[in-house]
Amino acid sequence: MQIYSFSPFGYEGSIVSVEVDLRRGIPAIDIVGLADGAVKESRERMQAAVRNSGFEFPPERVLISLSPADLKKEGAGFDLPIALGVLAANAEASGQVDFVSEPILVMGELELSGKVRPVKGVHAAVSTAAASGIMRCIVPVQNAEEAREVVGVQVYGADSLENAFRALSDVSFFEAKAGGMSGNSYLPPGVEEIDGVHFVSVGPGYEFGELKGQYKLVRALQISAAGGHNLLALGAPGCGKTMAIQKFPALNPILTLEEAQSVTRIWSLAGLIKPTEPLIRIPPFRMPHQTASIEGICGGGVNCRPGEISLAHNGVLFLDEAAEFRSSVLQMLRVPLEGGNITLSRAGRTTTYPANFQLLMAVNPCPCGNFGSKTKICLCSARAVEQYWKKFSAPLLDRVELRTFVENNGEVQVEDRPGLKTTAEIREGIARAVNIQRKRQGIRNSKLVPQDIAKFCVLDSECQKLLDDAINRYGFSPRAVSACMKVSRTIADIEGSEAILPSHMSEAISYRKLCCNMVPELEG
Repeated sequence: MQIYSFSPFGYEGSIVSVEVDLRRGIPAIDIVGLADGAVKESRERMQAAVRNSGFEFPPERVLISLSPADLKKEGAGFDLPIALGVLAANAEASGQVDFVSEPILVMGELELSGKVRPVKGVHAAVSTAAASGIMRCIVPVQNAEEAREVVGVQVYGADSLENAFRALSDVSFFEAKAGGMSGNSYLPPGVEEIDGVHFVSVGPGYEFGELKGQYKLVRALQISAAGGHNLLALGAPGCGKTMAIQKFPALNPILTLEEAQSVTRIWSLAGLIKPTEPLIRIPPFRMPHQTASIEGICGGGVNCRPGEISLAHNGVLFLDEAAEFRSSVLQMLRVPLEGGNITLSRAGRTTTYPANFQLLMAVNPCPCGNFGSKTKICLCSARAVEQYWKKFSAPLLDRVELRTFVENNGEVQVEDRPGLKTTAEIREGIARAVNIQRKRQGIRNSKLVPQDIAKFCVLDSECQKLLDDAINRYGFSPRAVSACMKVSRTIADIEGSEAILPSHMSEAISYRKLCCNMVPELEG
């Protein structure tokens, strides 16, 4: 039998071997293997927990080795594996050798009473162990459900050191309590299926029927959800852009099992997994405050913890009042938006987090919010408006496929929303488009690479003429041209059309240029 634990660092982490040796000498406990303060303190917690659980602590000198030796070990999750290693070594010295023969992963923090407390990163630890061929694990009972979402692993949820040792030393007890091989089974309550695509039930505050008018914004949100496109909503304060975007989670289909695994791993490392939601199937919707730092958005710290863009992986990052964020924070988004991941380096170590997020932004047209209003006076100077918009560099805006101006309904007549009045009606088009994309190429239209665009976004002569005219008139960049083709493909998918029609291309172009009309220097 070999006991293993897990040392988290970044997205990957490392499996750690826990070895215990009992030798003659003055009774003491030595821990080697580059352990931090929390791991070294486990000597006292572990010793008290062993005695308070009714076991006899070995009177010999105890040497605990954590391998690999050059990897820094951090956190309180080593308490339980160290305690079980000591008890196993003591039992073997007494002639009791009937332990689980296969290698086993153990994680958990110990109270002095011997009870096991939950720890972070259990899903990540179990998935890493499974990839290394370790298919049995003992984890805190509060973390057991998230561990069971890793396919093919036998999981025992321990509530005390006594029960954990019994599972370790009694194969039949372990197998009886762990059950069969685990797998993906969790689904959020109240799932609704539309055309083979699943959505969560519409909760309070997520019904688009509560919105008055705003056809263009709601239509843009439908296209954004259907194709995974980035979106910028520009409008005066109080026009409803934030309220509408906050309802966006109701439009996102639940994650597939493959998508949910990577999201759950990230949230597990961040300690955000809830016992009632062991597998993240609902796409994340992250809404950081405007005071967020670069480290808070991209991740960092000593252990390279995930930032907001990684916590929004396979979901949405919503920046409300985006112009109030630091310019450095906004510019940092450019590379992850393009590559779908972010690489962090700390003290000679490097980790790469997935960051395949969808960016939604709500922006006022100027600092006072009245620029372009028909009934209010803008108090901002031309320079103030220019400085306000300089935070959004052209390379960043070029990566935003959908840009829509949100009318203030207090200034214009509230328009109707045919086919987009309720959340259910909006979902029908999204489900149709998502189902088509899954069958056609397996990815969202926003992630199409150039060869896929050439294959799936074929334009007829009339559509090509519309696009060429837009290039000449608005100076579209090559990325803008690709964006128009991908958005038009999504609009066609929403309508169930196999071919991209001129009406689809015309609508895609209108979303690409619309916001630029208010701030001419940002065209393209």
